[in-house]
Amino acid sequence: MGTTYHNDVVAWANEQAALLRSGQFSAIDIENIAEEILDVGKSEQRELTRRMAVLLAHLLKWQFQPERRCNSWANTLKHQRKSLELHLKKVPSLRPKLAETDWLEAIWTDALVIAEQENCLDIFPESCPWTIENTLSSEWLPE
Repeated sequence: MGTTYHNDVVAWANEQAALLRSGQFSAIDIENIAEEILDVGKSEQRELTRRMAVLLAHLLKWQFQPERRCNSWANTLKHQRKSLELHLKKVPSLRPKLAETDWLEAIWTDALVIAEQENCLDIFPESCPWTIENTLSSEWLPE
């Protein structure tokens, strides 16, 4: 043992797990383990953010480009909604994020960038016109 966190994070993680399992607590790298634990939470938040931005971008395209609606867009909406539902079940502590105004504004900005880049359009509203409940509902589509 002795791999450093910065040289090979996977080998380091395996060594740290072995040290923890064997009860060698004085040998563990507490500082980097704590950072890795925090990073797990950040990774889960990034996943929620990414999926929500993709969902919102496709809802924008659905509403503002009705002539281009296709099965691919409908499938993306279905997939992102299901993935968000499963993610929030797996990590329920993220659900309060859905009510944070600053977070929602940042997600909306990301969604606008995605929708504008994919469609070369600049016709979308500056703020999200839909509720979170509608956005996540598999039964709802903007018209």
